[in-house]
Order: sequence, then C-alpha cells, then structure tokens
Amino acid sequence: MTRARAGTPEDPAGSAPGLTPPLSPLPSCPATAFGRPVCRLGLASRGGSSLAPDDVLYALERGVNFLNWPGEADTPGGSDAFSDAVAALGAQRESVVVCVQFGARTATAAAGELRSILAALRTDFLDVLTFYYVERAAEWRALIGPGGAMEYCRAARRDGVIRLLGITSHQRPLAAAIAGSGLVDALMIRYNAAHRGAEREIFPVTDAKGIPVIAYTALRWGALLGPTPEDPPGFRVPRAPDWYRFVLQSGSVAVVLAAPQNRAELDEDLEVLRAEGPLSVQDYARLAEHGERVRRHAGRFP
Repeated sequence: MTRARAGTPEDPAGSAPGLTPPLSPLPSCPATAFGRPVCRLGLASRGGSSLAPDDVLYALERGVNFLNWPGEADTPGGSDAFSDAVAALGAQRESVVVCVQFGARTATAAAGELRSILAALRTDFLDVLTFYYVERAAEWRALIGPGGAMEYCRAARRDGVIRLLGITSHQRPLAAAIAGSGLVDALMIRYNAAHRGAEREIFPVTDAKGIPVIAYTALRWGALLGPTPEDPPGFRVPRAPDWYRFVLQSGSVAVVLAAPQNRAELDEDLEVLRAEGPLSVQDYARLAEHGERVRRHAGRFP
C-alpha cells in the first residue's frame, strides 16, 4: 500500500452508527475558528516524507493555508521541508496558520522547546500549539499542575507568542474531558470512516464549547484505500480525496490533515479543493459502508 500510515492500537470504542451525512460547507470554504479564513484541508509533515519546501509552498499557492509541523515532539525532529517553508514565508507568514506539536511536559522544558521552535520557523508567534499525544489522565494532570508545561504556555499565550493552545490525543473520553475543562482552545483527534466514535464522544462537547477540531488519520493509515473480502461485486475503492471529503462532511471538523508522501500524492490530495459541494447522501453512505468493512477486516493498527 503506497499510502500506508504508521499507527497505534485499534480504536476500542467502535464506530458511531448512522450513514446520513450532516450538511457542511464546501471543503474549500474557510473556517473562522483560527482568527482568519482557513482552508479546511490542511497539510501535515510526517517522518520519511519526500516533500521539499517547494512542494509545501506549492500547496500554499493552491489555497492550503494550514500547516501542521511535529517540531521536536516526534522523530526524527528538527528542521524539514515544512519548517523550511514556514521560515521562508516572510511577509506572508500572517496568512498561514502554523500548528506545532509540543513534547514538553514541564515549564522548564517548555521554555527551551518553544524558543527552539520559534527559531527554526523564523517567526515570533505560533497560531496553534498542541501538546503532543496526551494519552493518560495522569499526564494531563501533570501538564496543568504546578511546574507543568501548561503554566508556561498559558503565559506565552497571554503574551501573544501562542495564539491557541490544544492537545493531540487518541483517547476520546480523555480528550472530551479536556475539551470541556475550558483549558484548551483546540483539539486534534483521530477521525475517519472506520473510526467514527468522535461523532458521539467528541463533537457534542467541542460544538458546545466552540472548540475547533483538527482531524488526523483520515485514510486510517492507508487501509481505507484498499479492498476488503466483503466488498460488493464491482465495488471500486475510493481514492484519497473522497476520504478527506468524508471527514469534512462533518461541520464539527474545522480542518482535516493530509500527509502526502510525495508530490504526486500531494496533487491527488489537492483535488479536494476542486469539490463543488458536499458528498451526496449516496456517496457518503458508500464511503461509510466501506469504512465499516475496513474496520472489521483491517486488523489492529500496525
């Protein structure tokens, strides 16, 4: 599978029932949750990608203006095509929403990591900073406790160095509780046609709080791009743009992240921006049904 994604253990809570899509804006319509118009298709960096800075800038020219960079929180860490592209933006920096994953868990570590990130990006502010992979309640308590990283980052937010604070997590009950706490401004969570539990566990909370949701793993680590033994006769597996459109069908999702491996995959993903409207009820149902089949047959995350 050429578009396989690395992952984590199988989502235990199951998919949300129902195949009828809610109404939502066009995928290329702006979301206003980040203080400026934002293309709902975002671009994410990941290890092993062959994208160059020119590819990232090309995506910006095509209309993408939300970039997610793992910073120092994930391997291999350090500068890459995304950070180099952001560093080269100059006067255009204000038009791009830059989201960075943050690994620090203490105030002392946060100070050093934030300085390093700002230097690498050649910027004096971050639009969104999310604490990377907060997966346990004890970890969250330490983050927000005395000497925790939240203390330093909230001060940085007051100073305008960070505009929005959030978390990235796979754990929906924990993420929902954090979203409801009033301590975060954004939430990055897994959501795709094979894992729809966010519809019942996350979106009611974030909708009520007005918290933007950034969705990742829209392709279910590539499994949604492959067939299953239960596929009906003549079924053609949908391509990547269809799965991003599936996620964007939810008005609860502000941005869905695409993480193309190369320029060809980037061009394919950017086809989302050519969509003239939401998926039809029939097309949405077809995707949802394949998502259920993938859930039954794809096994555990690698």
